[in-house]
Amino acid sequence: MHKTVAFAAIATLTLAACSKPQEAPAPAEPAASAEAEAAPAPEAAAEAPFDVSMTVPGLYKSDAGHAYITFSYDHQGYSRPWLRWRSWTGDLNWNPAAPEQSSITAVIDAASIDSGVDKFDEHLKSADFFDVAQFPQITFKSTSVTIDGPAAAKVAGDLTIKGVTKPLTLDVKINRAADDDFAKGYKLGFSGKAAIKRSDFGVDKYTPFVGDDVSIVVEAEFVMPKAAPAPEQ
Repeated sequence: MHKTVAFAAIATLTLAACSKPQEAPAPAEPAASAEAEAAPAPEAAAEAPFDVSMTVPGLYKSDAGHAYITFSYDHQGYSRPWLRWRSWTGDLNWNPAAPEQSSITAVIDAASIDSGVDKFDEHLKSADFFDVAQFPQITFKSTSVTIDGPAAAKVAGDLTIKGVTKPLTLDVKINRAADDDFAKGYKLGFSGKAAIKRSDFGVDKYTPFVGDDVSIVVEAEFVMPKAAPAPEQ
């Protein structure tokens, strides 16, 4: 009995091993994807350069909520503190058709200097530095505006600090010009950089231990309100 069962099992395994396996059907070729068949998208057109001539002419005023005049200097090699004036106003008479006829003025409240440290602010306001009691304002008046590229200009003018007037040239980048719904007018945005020696203006306390060279950075937006529509007849 056991021999019969064993023989049957061996025979079954032998037949299974010798029988030809059934071939699996060939896989269907994948259909071409829509992405592969689709024509390649054309490259996006390059953004057009900013065109100063397309800006709106007129008298613009600085937007107090978006107007920053900051400066930095070397502090004994340890750091470069950043300070700013919190209160200033600017007027821009803008003529894009003849930029050289444009002009800008800025008036800074010298007492609004802000270092972030109250005690230092009081020292900066004293006669050791800006002497704001005797010289309450710092002013800049442009003498020329020269377009220096598609969205760049050099603005030369006179900077007056503590009654001393010296020439200053700002390297200006025009960031954007737009009809701004939030501002309810036309807006121009600028970034400007310049450099001075503070000793040229009598602000020379602690030089040369504290740096004489001062870097100035201006980030400002100017707005010209739209004219009110004429009343209907």
